[in-house]
Amino acid sequence: MPLSGRMDVEAYAARVAREINGFKTDAWTLPKAQILNLHYEIDNDTISDLVPVTLHPSIPAWAVFHVTHYPESPVGPFSIAEVRIGSRAGVRPRGFVLRAYVDNDKAASELAARWGYPTVVGKVYLRGFHDRVVARVTTSDGKNALEMEMIDREAIAGSDIQYNSSMHLARNREDGKLVVVQLDPTWTFHKVERGKAHIVALDSEAWGAGKLLRADYPISATFATCDVTLTKIRYVCDPTVDAFKGTTAVAA
Repeated sequence: MPLSGRMDVEAYAARVAREINGFKTDAWTLPKAQILNLHYEIDNDTISDLVPVTLHPSIPAWAVFHVTHYPESPVGPFSIAEVRIGSRAGVRPRGFVLRAYVDNDKAASELAARWGYPTVVGKVYLRGFHDRVVARVTTSDGKNALEMEMIDREAIAGSDIQYNSSMHLARNREDGKLVVVQLDPTWTFHKVERGKAHIVALDSEAWGAGKLLRADYPISATFATCDVTLTKIRYVCDPTVDAFKGTTAVAA
């Protein structure tokens, strides 16, 4: 039997979840984005506590550390850093976003209101060097939430990678209920590299995970330049019910 999440969603939402303005947002197309994406194995014993019942945690357990810089957007340039827990909604691979740090106040508000991102304002740094790509995330009170890098860069084809859709725990403004919102971005790749993943520092509490999140073993690292479309919302889930039974399609 597959595992199911066992997160206390009300307690987690009180710390992390933002309010979404319904499910009818328009898409955003964001050109020339730079994305640093690291996959790591995490603790098998605690992963179920990091996702709601609607999702099935991955076996073995893994997480995605995902930092993106958007040089152009309807609210100006911004960078966002996310930690996503590997899971499945039904049979589809997904990443449950624990928290998202954003370095632009307006972007943080819009991402939450439109797609339910669990955003908080912080400092997000992403830069490519000749031998590595470096990312750092700092909380508003100066805490080092995440420091990671990809080393030994080498070019690959964009067809060699595929990012998973993300799932966001949010509270619907219309009825006050908690929902898990599925976002299915599209990516048009212009340049992609792979390398070795290295997490230098990770503060589990800064990501709303208490002491449950630990990056154990590196799996993969990629750095991409691409056009990203944050699409209209297609599905939302009841966080307390398996996705097979608790998923609602949202009309376009």
